[in-house]
Amino acid sequence: MTMNMQTSDVLDNKPWYQQVWPWLLMTPPALAVVFGIVFFIIASRTFDGLVADDYYKEGMTVVKLIDKHKRAQELGLSAHASVRADTMSIALSVAPEKELSVAALPAALHLTIIRPTHSGFDQQVLLQKGQDGLYSGAFAPLIAGKWRFQIEDESRTWRMEGIANLPAETEVFIKN
Repeated sequence: MTMNMQTSDVLDNKPWYQQVWPWLLMTPPALAVVFGIVFFIIASRTFDGLVADDYYKEGMTVVKLIDKHKRAQELGLSAHASVRADTMSIALSVAPEKELSVAALPAALHLTIIRPTHSGFDQQVLLQKGQDGLYSGAFAPLIAGKWRFQIEDESRTWRMEGIANLPAETEVFIKN
């Protein structure tokens, strides 16, 4: 019994903050609170542009885009685009068996140049049809990387898309 008294006397004489067990038990909850505050600050200061506020309108937009792609396919359209540092020329052609004639091609095309991961580099250009039948226009120089090119007619009833990895690929074949 004297042995038990001696060990309990030693434990009782130490204040709680000098013992190991309280600190080991308090460390995980304290770390959870600190990391929770850090992650909350990070989440509140950054913008997550992937979440749409109005998902129904976004879904309807997708349906309209699919219809535009189908319309280009029905017309038998295809394009060959030559991309240079700050210019682009597009040869638009029609399948011979389709209803649209080459003469009925639009006088201008709307070109949207999209950098998939950096929306700040996106550009919109109006390409005019030249005497040679090619659509051409100038834009700000493009940096190296993957780019998406969208072509639409003036009334935006059809759309075609192509992808190029610049500067390695300077020729883009677009067919729906």
